[in-house]
Order: sequence, then C-alpha cells, then structure tokens
Amino acid sequence: MTTENLPTPRPARSVAVLGTGIMGFPMARNLAGAGLEVRAWNRTRSKAEGLAAHGVRVADTPAEAVDGADAVLTMLYDGPAALDAMRQAAPALRPGMVWSQSTTAGLGGLDALAAFARESGLVFVDAPVLGTKQPAESGQLLVLAAGPEPARTVLAPVFEGIGSRTLWVGDNGEEGAASRLKLVANSWVLTVTHGTAEALALAKGLGVDPRAFLDAVAGGSLDMGYLRAKSDQLLGGRLEASFATRTAEKDARLIVEAGEGAGVRMDVVAAGAERFRRAAELGHGEEDMVASYFASFG
Repeated sequence: MTTENLPTPRPARSVAVLGTGIMGFPMARNLAGAGLEVRAWNRTRSKAEGLAAHGVRVADTPAEAVDGADAVLTMLYDGPAALDAMRQAAPALRPGMVWSQSTTAGLGGLDALAAFARESGLVFVDAPVLGTKQPAESGQLLVLAAGPEPARTVLAPVFEGIGSRTLWVGDNGEEGAASRLKLVANSWVLTVTHGTAEALALAKGLGVDPRAFLDAVAGGSLDMGYLRAKSDQLLGGRLEASFATRTAEKDARLIVEAGEGAGVRMDVVAAGAERFRRAAELGHGEEDMVASYFASFG
C-alpha cells in the first residue's frame, strides 16, 4: 500500500458504491442519509434504481459512478466481480483515490485486487464488514479495516455511515489483516448456522418439538441470540436471505482455501460448504443460509 499519491487527506464528501445487492443497497442508502453524495452502480441496474428515491445518483457504468468521487466502496459477490467492476471503472479512476474494498474476496482474491490498486495508483483499504441484511439496513455493521493512516481520515464518514463501529487491525496498514479476521469470524458464523439447522432437522426427524429443544437450553451457556434468531427464522418459514445460501457456500470455500494455505484443516467448514451446495441444488440457493436445514433431507 502506498500513500505517495494521496493529497492532504480530508473526510470524503462523495462516494461511489459499486454493487447494490443485499448489503450494498442499504449501505448506499445509509451513506446518502448521512449526507454524502452517493453514486451507485450495479450490474443489474434495476436492483439499484430504488436508490434514486433516497438521493443516490444511479450510474450506468462503474466509470460513471467513480468519476469525481472522493472514495470508492466495492460490495460485490466475490473478488473476480470486484476486479471486473474496477477494471471497468479504470478510465475514471485517478491516482490517490481511496478504495474501500468490502467484498468478501478471500486471500487469493484480495491479492489480485491489491495488485490492481497498486497498478492504478489507488490507496487500498481492506475493509470487509461483519453483519448481514438487518445490520446493513440499520447502519449497524462492524467494519473491519486495514489500510494506511491517511486513508482513515478520508473514509471516516463512509464507515460512520454504514456501521456502528470500525475496528482497524494490522500494523501500518498490513495488507489482508482485515480479510483474515473476517474469514475467522465467518468460520464461526457458518458453524453456528449449521449447528442450528442440524439440531432442528434432527428434532424433526426424531419427532421432537423444536421449541422443547430451545426451552431446554434457554438461559444457559449453550443458549445464544444467534440460535434464537435463526431458529425463529426457520420455524417461521421466513427464509428471505439476509445471507444467501449460495454466498455462504462461496465464503465457506474461501475459508477452507485460506486454511489450506496456512496448513490448517477446516473439516467442519468444508463439510458445511457441501451442505450449502446440496441446499442450493434443492432450490434454496437464494434463500437465507439457514436453509442448510434442507440439506439434511436431500
């Protein structure tokens, strides 16, 4: 990471958001609500058009979105999608522009994005977020960030607009530090999701009232808010994605890949990736990842 092209930093007043899916749409809306000038682009334009009612300028191309912006935020499906969008934006990128890369890209994907930033003279900030649809909508995401000190000033209003807290990690903007932490955190999230799904599936198979299971652990060390939230979602048949099954499978495979690179076997996460794959094959790929439940019966 280099800051040699970064002028005297000042808080961003305008930001380009590339990717307005489950997470990017509410993030762009909240940034506009925080008083920033927001330009948004999405590969499928119709998914971004609702932002116009919130004062966001919807762009036809990534280059149009980033042209003149103080900062760029990418929130796309994966690393290759983020890289493709930034390559399309290249004609309008300028040296010293700060790029907050919030896509869960994995370590290999992140390397390619950081290389593009260096080639383009951009100031690269690795900034994945913890949280799903509801925290994104309420502006309560946790931003995990690693990047050079001057970029923190530029991105302060951006991160304040999308999150309740920003956790800067790594030393001297250590590249990839935030993404490594995100993978560790996601390994836990996915494990708890599968645990909830399998426990409820076993209850069904054994003829046990799932509410009896939840009552049995209530208030004890095995109880947790996430168990309650995912159980209520599944038992209530409310499977609108806050974190889609297909995306969860992608993230699981990135975690396994990162573990292999570090000499760590992630057997539970690898098995979980297969559960997500089976659930997707059964038609639940766009539903919430707690649809892992259905993999127990197919």
